[in-house]
Amino acid sequence: MQAAADKSLRVMIAGGGTGGHVVPALAIGRRLRDDHNADVVFVGTARGIETKLIPEAGFRLELVRSGQLKNVSLMTRLRTAMDVPLGVLHCMSLIRAFKPQVVVGVGGYASGPAMLAAVLLRVPTLVYEPNAVPGLTNRVLGKRVRSAAVNFAQTTQYFNHAEVTGVPVRPEIFEIAPKTSGAPRLLVTAGSNGALVFNETMPKIVAQLLVDVPDLTIVHQSGPRKLDETRTAFSESGANPARWSVEAFLTDMPAQYAAADLVLARSGSTVAELCAAGRPSLLVPFAAAADDHQRKNAEVLVAAGAAEMLLQKDVTPQSLRSALVGLLTDAPRRDAMAQNARALAKPGALDRIAEMVLKLARP
Repeated sequence: MQAAADKSLRVMIAGGGTGGHVVPALAIGRRLRDDHNADVVFVGTARGIETKLIPEAGFRLELVRSGQLKNVSLMTRLRTAMDVPLGVLHCMSLIRAFKPQVVVGVGGYASGPAMLAAVLLRVPTLVYEPNAVPGLTNRVLGKRVRSAAVNFAQTTQYFNHAEVTGVPVRPEIFEIAPKTSGAPRLLVTAGSNGALVFNETMPKIVAQLLVDVPDLTIVHQSGPRKLDETRTAFSESGANPARWSVEAFLTDMPAQYAAADLVLARSGSTVAELCAAGRPSLLVPFAAAADDHQRKNAEVLVAAGAAEMLLQKDVTPQSLRSALVGLLTDAPRRDAMAQNARALAKPGALDRIAEMVLKLARP
């Protein structure tokens, strides 16, 4: 790997695995490249979606070995424990070759080795932490990294020199207007892989839900692995096929949010988009998320009156239908939730994060 000689700013961005890590990482990388002429290299692992999205965006991607330590088998933890020192040494080699002025960690498997390598080599570091409570890596390194960009005020306690920037969200999502007319729409979304609990439960209630809420239409994102199975279950429910759609991916999220009266979702990085769009939501946190961070994210929105939460252990066809009908048939309640969600939004997050990187890069 060779350091670039024609650009004064060099930044390494480490992390990945899921869209919640890779999408904001790419947003940060694009802003630094396009607006500040930075040479940006990404560090990820072979197991994440960064292997597809980052090269497609025109960036270099270096791969290191790393894995999970929490909520996995003993064998996986042992394998990861052996990979970590090798990953740190590999990242130290990458840093020495590329000579970045700043290393940014966005969470995910590769973030830990790269950030630890940067700390050991005394390269300025910036952590991006979108969750209310940081994951293991960011908690361990929190007081050792130079700076942190966080989404929630309560997260600042885990870091030195933290700033509440918010989460990089596409500008067009902030421009979505309140929905005041048209047939009611329920949007069901759960990230790039979908959610098994939604795929299994929604087909059991869709027919009655369409009776309970006249003119309701439903857009359900299943993830690619469960697309055929979920579509078949919807078809076999007897629900009017003109009033529902099941898709593997939803590539037009601004349009989907704009059309939605209510969103049924997980509570990872999606919560920032819900706030930016000003959309009320019923959140079902992913129960196996590291450090239960999705529940803690959802609790912030619930406390602000921007969402309701249904824990996965409490999800049954009856409880989900009752919660959805209650919200879909109460427009004043949804309007209040939408306003409260919008009040939590943080426009300009990308500009603020880029400025933090530039500040760290200055001598």
